[in-house]
Amino acid sequence: MDPAPGDRQYAMFVLKNLLLLALGAVLYAAGFNGFALPHTMLAGGISGLSMLLYYVLGVPDPAVWYALLNVPLYVLGWIGVSRRFFWYSLAGAGMLTLCLELVRPAMHVADPVLAVLAGGALMGAGLGIALHSMGSLGGTDIIAILVFQKYGFPVGRFNFLVNGFILGAGLVVLPLHAVLYSLAMIFVCSATLEYFLGVFNQRKMALIISDKYECIAESITTRLHRGCTLLTGEGGFTHSPKKVVLAVVNNIQIKRLEELVYTQDPRAFMITLSTSTVLGEGFLKRKTY
Repeated sequence: MDPAPGDRQYAMFVLKNLLLLALGAVLYAAGFNGFALPHTMLAGGISGLSMLLYYVLGVPDPAVWYALLNVPLYVLGWIGVSRRFFWYSLAGAGMLTLCLELVRPAMHVADPVLAVLAGGALMGAGLGIALHSMGSLGGTDIIAILVFQKYGFPVGRFNFLVNGFILGAGLVVLPLHAVLYSLAMIFVCSATLEYFLGVFNQRKMALIISDKYECIAESITTRLHRGCTLLTGEGGFTHSPKKVVLAVVNNIQIKRLEELVYTQDPRAFMITLSTSTVLGEGFLKRKTY
């Protein structure tokens, strides 16, 4: 449960979300203005549509187009997601509009391939960091969050599909090489976004089969300060009953767990699996917008 309005915890909760949005906006604007715009590339989503209109009409600035095109999406966020998501996304879009005007790094990167990699990585990182807040930077992320909530469709993949339509429109007004570079940059952006959305959620699940399961379970609890569960198994060949220790740890603790297990029982059998998300006490809370 999130902190209630009026207490210090709530103030810290709001501050954390605003800082994530601000950092995401700065990184995205740096990639947008520093790499994409100088090479006449299209970014993804509403940003890409803003750039396309700017390339065609010459005015106004992409930041102004971005703010205008977001208006109907704010309405969708208000109706379809939540009031809290709407206000945070409004703040995020406002920050990004401001950063698109103010954050203009002079990178002077002549090689378009380097611009593709750097611009895509910065924009993807910015979007990923912002989506770890309770809002977004506006744009098609609002629709992506709505689709994710309703159907579980990954945010990065949804954005990549939307961007395909924008690139198709770009073929009408931009040279083919610019559209192809844009496609590559959007792919880098989507991959980076998916990485940032998952990197903080990934945990390791270990299944440990050992006759010294009690000692191992106690060590996990007292030394790693993690809970564990004892499952009942049966040997496939001997049909003898076995206890299986199930534990979930973070990526840093997995080596400590391995050392702990094999110190207790050198003959233990340990299987380690990567997880995409772990929800519950000691890990992540379920995110509700």
